[in-house]
Amino acid sequence: MQVDVMSLALRQQAALGEGLVWDQSRQCWWWTDIEAAMVYCWDGVNSLQSWRAPDRVGSLVLCQSGALLLGMSKRIGLARKPSEGDALEVEFLAAVDSAEPRTRINDGRVDRAGNYVFGTLNESTDRRPIGSFYQFSRRFGLRRLALPAVSIANSICFSPDGATMYFSDTLQGIIQQCDYDAVSAKVSRIRHFARPDILQAAPDGAIVDREGCVWNAEWGSGTLARYNVRGELLMRVALPVPQPTCPAIGGAQLNRLLVTSARCDLDRDDLARWPLSGSVFGCMLEQPLGLEDALFNDIESDNELSI
Repeated sequence: MQVDVMSLALRQQAALGEGLVWDQSRQCWWWTDIEAAMVYCWDGVNSLQSWRAPDRVGSLVLCQSGALLLGMSKRIGLARKPSEGDALEVEFLAAVDSAEPRTRINDGRVDRAGNYVFGTLNESTDRRPIGSFYQFSRRFGLRRLALPAVSIANSICFSPDGATMYFSDTLQGIIQQCDYDAVSAKVSRIRHFARPDILQAAPDGAIVDREGCVWNAEWGSGTLARYNVRGELLMRVALPVPQPTCPAIGGAQLNRLLVTSARCDLDRDDLARWPLSGSVFGCMLEQPLGLEDALFNDIESDNELSI
């Protein structure tokens, strides 16, 4: 399979578009602009909806009840569709790193068993590796994963059988993998998976497709890479912006690839050169490679929550 062109799908000026997720049941795409504290929903054609969150949303996932689970700066919450206005109503469920003011929630995804797995990043200028990885569930609450401390947690995704977790520290520039047990929240055999082999490419958001291959957005180089299960590069696609952030594969036939992007950290000259930064880009794949994420198991919560 070969992808030659990623074209503009939806023009935006997101400061930090992230967390792209395909919603198969409602046939729409969800993502967040972290710095603007906005959540977006798009049908892939015309209808774009947006809501303001009570805090920055580092990642979001879909729930069994129809709600959204939001990983905000220091809190996890369930979001409802507002009856009026453009602000999300959020039921707060858990605090994260409340004693550490330098961190916030960043990348996250649901594992194959329905738990929210996410990481934190260090927002301070020193960028020391003080970020962690966690699993959150309604049954067990918040459990820290025994993974190395990171500066910017990213690239969280899971093999089709759920037994392998992929993750990265963006500043280290390496995607790693480990054995993962969803029930016990135990990890083992941490090992190298892949490292981008081009200048300025840093691993950002990632997904696993139905063939078990990892797609990774490469911040700084304007590229999207696809790796096989052995970490071998199969394909690299260029985008017309330097900071792609998160891919997802969806659409009715699960063959549409979209990627979010960011404008932050670009100066005036950069934005003149890459004016589409912050937009969503996409293409059609030759085969239906989409692998739906599991839904977060919130069935013990209010089943009428819906967005």
